Amino acid sequence: MTVTYTSRVATARFGGFSQLLLLWRGSIYKLLYRELLLFLAAYLGLSLAYRFLLSEVQKRLFEKLVLYCDKSANLIPVSFVLGFYVALVLERWWGQFRSVPAPDGLMVAVAGNVHGADARGRILRRTLMRYGSLAALLVLRAVSTAVYKRFPTTDHLVE
Repeated sequence: MTVTYTSRVATARFGGFSQLLLLWRGSIYKLLYRELLLFLAAYLGLSLAYRFLLSEVQKRLFEKLVLYCDKSANLIPVSFVLGFYVALVLERWWGQFRSVPAPDGLMVAVAGNVHGADARGRILRRTLMRYGSLAALLVLRAVSTAVYKRFPTTDHLVE
């Protein structure tokens, strides 16, 4: 189920953006706060153990372990993995963008291929363009709540 926050965004005041982020069900903060708290607790535990519980010999051994892990982390090509991820996200976004119906291409094809300067050709071009616009409107109405509110019934489409 899609949850819209359009009315809250339109009436947001100063500082309201942070409230909207916390309210949003798909917020990155609500998605990652458990992992962040776990990471902070583990970091705090390791830091306190290093500072107060370990002897000098154990501290040197821990530092050697840290240096070994740092050297091993350079073997993973993070830039390659990040580039692959960005390419994947961009490809999904471009696919969604291309899925949005735009009757412009149809209208250019109709204007270029339906000939005739008389009334019949003009009416035929106009009718085909109206059908293309109506098809795009019906698709957008099924997807967008703003378009559905603007055209809730078929009578509104006729008007």
